[in-house]
Formats: sequence, structure tokens, C-alpha cells
Amino acid sequence: QVQLVESGGGLVQAGGSLRLSCAASGRSFSSYNMGWFRQAPGKEREFAAGISGSGISTYYTDSVKGRFTISRDNAKNTVYLQMNSLKPEDTAVYYCAINRRWLSRNEVDFGSWGQGTQVTVSS
Repeated sequence: QVQLVESGGGLVQAGGSLRLSCAASGRSFSSYNMGWFRQAPGKEREFAAGISGSGISTYYTDSVKGRFTISRDNAKNTVYLQMNSLKPEDTAVYYCAINRRWLSRNEVDFGSWGQGTQVTVSS
């Protein structure tokens, strides 16, 4: 079973950037579509970005489109989320997960969740 470990979160000022990483254990990482979700305090977990196993195809929620970029390095079994022009409303715990249904934004279609990494954006 694949295990996922997120890292790279922290405290950043509005307008700044962070790059999150999600390292996967196990084999056949390139066969998995992957995704990033986030959960702000008092809110439900929401989809942020998804990427195909090859890394060629991606999709985003509207609120991060143009600011966030999802990518992956299959040789390193790692998926990334580059976050630019961060806003206070991006403050959340960010999770990566295996995407079991391409183009889904519903967390029920994702699995093998990591423990999350906290991102805090100050105004």
C-alpha cells in the first residue's frame, strides 16, 4: 500500500510563495493519478489540484488556477504543489492523496491520504 508524506508547509506573508512536496513509498508511483486537497479551519476539505500519472495532464479548482502549479517527479516518487501569490484565504492544512477517478474533485474518490502540512498566510 502506498504511503504519502507531505512537507514544505509554513508561515508566509501574503503575496509570497511556498512549494509543498508529497513523497510516496511503494512501487508503480507513475501509475497513480494524484491530487492535493486543503482544509481551512472550520471548513470542509476541498480539492485544489490534480495531476495524471504521467504528469502531462492537470486540473485545478478555480480559486487557485493561475497561482498554483501541480507537478511530479516520478523518478523521485514525489508530487509537488507550487503556490505563488498566496492569500490569507489559502491558509489551511494541505493534503495529498491518490486520485482514483480522474477529474473528480470529490474526496471520496481519493485515498491513501497523507497526514497533511500546515500552510499559514499572514496579511
